[in-house]
Amino acid sequence: MLNAFLVIARKEILDHLRDRRSVFSSSLYALMGPIVVTLVSFSLPKGGPGGNPLPALMAVFALVAAFTGGMGVAMDILAGERERRSLLLLLLNPISRRDIAIGKWLAVSAFSIAGLLLNVFGFAVTWTVARMPAPTNWPYLLTALTAGLLPLTLLSAALELLISTNCRTTKEAQTLLSLAVFVPMLLGMAMVFYPRAMPAWLYLLPVAGQQLQLLLSLRGGSANFLQPLILGWTTLAAAVAIVVAAANRLKRDDVVYGN
Repeated sequence: MLNAFLVIARKEILDHLRDRRSVFSSSLYALMGPIVVTLVSFSLPKGGPGGNPLPALMAVFALVAAFTGGMGVAMDILAGERERRSLLLLLLNPISRRDIAIGKWLAVSAFSIAGLLLNVFGFAVTWTVARMPAPTNWPYLLTALTAGLLPLTLLSAALELLISTNCRTTKEAQTLLSLAVFVPMLLGMAMVFYPRAMPAWLYLLPVAGQQLQLLLSLRGGSANFLQPLILGWTTLAAAVAIVVAAANRLKRDDVVYGN
């Protein structure tokens, strides 16, 4: 017998897989970065001054992919149900608010992880097409991806779920979630173009820390393997705290009834 949150997660995943337009849109967002970087690679002079900017672009778009993969699901999974008045019917079942929040979070996380994996695959193709030198520190690169970026998808799913609980309609959720995606993009660009202006403690936080580690690994640098592990656990703890906040919001009448 499956736990209640696993049943909810499975139902939400299957329901949203049937929405081909949403899946296509999320896939397009995930592949946007590899397409842009590939086009940029064709216009770069070989051995030009200033170094290769492609790893920095890859790191930024990988962060964005962690947020866009589950955006389409998040805007419908709570805000859409509030708009259709179907959330109240779900809450009438003998299921705890915690299980509902966890189930929906796992569903959004599944699409976020899928978007990230599609993005990484696209960048692997880009790396080959652009004939960039193979990374010399595969162990650290894999650690940065698994211990850094994967927990970031869980954090992004939690944030999107929490934002969706504050929206009464799908259109409102789409607006707020689209704006939220610009946060990792702007932060990533600022870290690339103005690294000296960033305070040192910022690199210990989620999003900024993943950006630094991924960029360092793509450029062939070396770092302490403990750093991505600590950052991964910190990111996961932040995601769990946000899911708890989303579960607590489901106990409020204005969220349930949409008033």
